[in-house]
Amino acid sequence: MSQISSSAIIELALNLAGSLNTKDRFDRLLDTVRKTIVCDAVALLSYHGEMLKPIALQGLSRDTLGRRFHVAEHPRFTALCKSKSPIRFAADSPLPDPYDGLLIDRPGDLPVHSCMGLPLYYDDKLLGLLTIDSLTPHIFEDIPERTLEVISAMASATLNTAFLIEQLENQADHSKQVVSALTEEAWKRDGGELIGESQIMQKLKEEIDIVAPSDFNILIYGETGVGKELVARTLHQKSLRKKGPLVYVNCAALPENLIESELFGHVKGAFTGADKNRAGKFSLASGGTLFLDEIGELPLSAQSKILRAIQSNEIQPVGQDNVEEVDVRIVTATNRDLKEEVKAGRFRADLYHRLSVYPIRVPELQKRVGDVQLLSGYFVEHTRQKLGIPQLKITADAITHLEQYSWPGNVRELEHVISRAALKARARQMDRKIISIESADCGSLSMSKNEKLTATNVPALMSSEFTTINLREETDRFQRQLIRQTLTQEDGNWAAAARKLSMDRANLNRIAKRLNIQVVKSVIEN
Repeated sequence: MSQISSSAIIELALNLAGSLNTKDRFDRLLDTVRKTIVCDAVALLSYHGEMLKPIALQGLSRDTLGRRFHVAEHPRFTALCKSKSPIRFAADSPLPDPYDGLLIDRPGDLPVHSCMGLPLYYDDKLLGLLTIDSLTPHIFEDIPERTLEVISAMASATLNTAFLIEQLENQADHSKQVVSALTEEAWKRDGGELIGESQIMQKLKEEIDIVAPSDFNILIYGETGVGKELVARTLHQKSLRKKGPLVYVNCAALPENLIESELFGHVKGAFTGADKNRAGKFSLASGGTLFLDEIGELPLSAQSKILRAIQSNEIQPVGQDNVEEVDVRIVTATNRDLKEEVKAGRFRADLYHRLSVYPIRVPELQKRVGDVQLLSGYFVEHTRQKLGIPQLKITADAITHLEQYSWPGNVRELEHVISRAALKARARQMDRKIISIESADCGSLSMSKNEKLTATNVPALMSSEFTTINLREETDRFQRQLIRQTLTQEDGNWAAAARKLSMDRANLNRIAKRLNIQVVKSVIEN
């Protein structure tokens, strides 16, 4: 293996300088690595204390992006995070490989293979890892150390540049950030991360980034199971109130006769059973965020009391003559159409306008194109940890099976399906090193009972002039047309075309080969 060429360094520097966004910068970095080092898979992971998060990869299944690797559970990652220099693992290393079963070109157990990792440091701080794998044993042994040092330096600089603004806050002294136990518990319980790269989810994240730093009241609406509570937690964590408490109230679970006491508190002797003073949710949330879930379930009598508290920033505990000032940001959530509730007289119009200064809609899972695979990877890794399985993967057929379902229960339903499927897969494969979730483990998934096939969602191809069609042939025809069009737009650049199609370059090359698509470059003489 020759040393990295000067032209490769110059090309990488120019590519990174001309990159318009972080994803593009990462993809170009991996492209250069694969041009320099012959390999089957390369991945860039960011380091977050005890966890590694994949942020860009080639040659690995796309659901890997949804996984979160806890360093202590993976000996190879542990060794790399403790090292200051690249590590080339022996081809017959007994240490389990965290990518076992995740390589696109090798769906089963990894055979004896080459594996190495480059710790990425900037100012003596570990930012992440660059991992490189090849199915050819010993192929990395002759790579000069200088080549690896140059790649490490370029990758470290790229990672540092991409995360510089984001890490300004993360690098603050966390020991001085006092967050209430209630907030910390709530944040950790649900993972604290919105998983998804679909266009509609990118728009949601942009909306959150826009409104989070303000003190505007926010109404989150969407179907059951879409993740409204997680959006509320994300808003709080990105707000200027993140050091304060995030107090959760399920309005649907509040007894009507105790709503006022729960929200505003009471003094001793205010009513039968009030044997001591008690602070209400508004007081507990002062300086932070009050999250009122299922706000549409509140009775009208309680709505007027909340409206008064929001208007004046004052509350009056039950049985107390004096009012108390509070400093609370209100975030609410509902799966109801509050505009229709207002028209029906079940919700106060003035309260609705107070709460919906900035409404945010959380999209249904079936509208999040491509996110089922990432969410599946996230839930597979989460389930693997809960069940104590050494390695758990989900097959491509299972992903396809899941993507064809309409998901009336949204993300919550997907999580439950993955959990059940993992249990079934483990029961079938107790003697295997890698447990694989297959489509049969996910059960029979069909359309929602409320879904009906109508003329509006039947492709135009199924018109009366067609009696029968071949689905495989029509799919191939569409893919061939789309890939050719994209390659033409990108001047025959396979990597750029793969990025535009949101897929791995190696996977695009395989599909193109099967469809007999070739890029022919010619020289024009003047």
